[in-house]
Amino acid sequence: MKAAFNTNQFFHRLLKPESLFPFILLATIILRFAFLDLKLYHHDEAAHAWFAYQLLTKGTYIYDPMFHGPFLFYVTAGLFSLFGDSDLVGRLLPAFLGTALVALVYPLYRMGYLDGRQMIVAALFLALSPNMVYFSRFLRNDIFIAFFSLLIVVAALAYCKSGKLRYALVAGSAAALGMSSKENMPIVLLIFGSYLVFALWSRRLVFPPAWKRDLILATALAGGIIALFYSSFGVHPEIVLKAGQMAINHWTAMHGVQRLGGPWFFYLIFFVLYEVPILLLAGMGLIQFIIGGTIVSSLRSWHSRRGKAAEEPTLSLPLRDWFFSAFRRPEKCVTYDPKLEFIRFSIWWMITSLAVYAYIGEKVPWLILHQLLPMIFVATYKIDRVKTVIIAIGLVFLIAMTLHIAFTPADISEPIVQVQNSEDLRDLMIHIDESDRVAIASSTYWPLPWYYRGDRWLKFTFFGGKSNEGVLLSGDYDLIITHDAESYEELRGYEKTTQKLSYWVTYYEVQGRMIEYYFTRQSGVGSINIDIFRRMA
Repeated sequence: MKAAFNTNQFFHRLLKPESLFPFILLATIILRFAFLDLKLYHHDEAAHAWFAYQLLTKGTYIYDPMFHGPFLFYVTAGLFSLFGDSDLVGRLLPAFLGTALVALVYPLYRMGYLDGRQMIVAALFLALSPNMVYFSRFLRNDIFIAFFSLLIVVAALAYCKSGKLRYALVAGSAAALGMSSKENMPIVLLIFGSYLVFALWSRRLVFPPAWKRDLILATALAGGIIALFYSSFGVHPEIVLKAGQMAINHWTAMHGVQRLGGPWFFYLIFFVLYEVPILLLAGMGLIQFIIGGTIVSSLRSWHSRRGKAAEEPTLSLPLRDWFFSAFRRPEKCVTYDPKLEFIRFSIWWMITSLAVYAYIGEKVPWLILHQLLPMIFVATYKIDRVKTVIIAIGLVFLIAMTLHIAFTPADISEPIVQVQNSEDLRDLMIHIDESDRVAIASSTYWPLPWYYRGDRWLKFTFFGGKSNEGVLLSGDYDLIITHDAESYEELRGYEKTTQKLSYWVTYYEVQGRMIEYYFTRQSGVGSINIDIFRRMA
């Protein structure tokens, strides 16, 4: 009997949220760091790594909104200096922050804003989400913004709960590092700020006594961090005052041009393709919150004020009163459930994010992270038996999809890869390594400068476009690379092959056959192709 009791006690402790969370964190680490250089860099990754390498080797950097904020370049350059410049090292920062994002769920639980089940489900969804995993293994700024956004929330809640200055400083630093990462951080801050106004007005949130002093100190710290990064640590102080206007001008132009456009429901397609269980649970949670929480509680309050507490509230008569009651300031004596209020905040965060990114003209896959993060918290609302079944089945779906898109060592027909450099380039790089002299007769040659940085670029002759055939033949090149749209039928003494340089799958490739594509993952693929001319023996 004693042995049986101890066994039961062991499994009881093992299944506690505090015991399960480290295992989820371990799975998070494995999914983000394992085989981190399995795939070639994406077009944008190669550009970011190249500029970080230039910063390291030449000390040159100046802010350009086309390539986003300076944080990525300085930290990546620092990692290159410590561990060497490689694809794997370049992805260490996003992998680390993608892991730390999951870790931030735990303090929300400890502070009482999530219960044990909510913490475990939110952590599992963040750990296994295909988009979260994919873009945590991807040298772009969006996983940084997701991490800093949640860090602001956690630090701000900890500050309001404890009144300790250090949490205000952490929130200010997180906001500053987010502002130094990408130009959509102001959107996040506006969303948070709008809810903060509501929370203060409704007395759902109360600032500590020393909040004015702490706010000034946190703001000063944030301003200093932003000034350091955008001035290139004092090298370009003129950029500090110009950076905001530069960013606004650039992204307003991009919104108008819609260089990478799509329909307003662009991201809903991504949710259905990759995050359908989270989308379903968040939709259920939203309906439950509105019907079971906000409206019904307001109606009960309405009936109670009129001496009708015994009556079961209905939705027909008092809707007008319910609507206007939402704009009445509650009494000071009202107490709020922190878990319910965190879900209320997450719903606001989710809805406003979905609306903003549906409106913005530049539609790219990585922007889904800023909509997915709050959606995951909404999905944890009121976990009952039905939702538990959906979660169990959904986790299998998420794991399978994550393994498919993040760990398939080949080109995949998925819209998440937008302008991904093809794995076919590995064959090209073998030919380049075997050659002493290489000519590039094309303006399309990225990511070769990253993969042949430094002295390795000395074997290349760059013509910038299609060149005279006689000039190429007289150059005694072992390998000639051209764009297939501006190429040659043949070059005497050379063997010609054509392969993909980069590729993409868009909404328009699967339009009209979405159901078929959903189950087969077979679609047309857009690509940039190159012709390779190898000297014949």
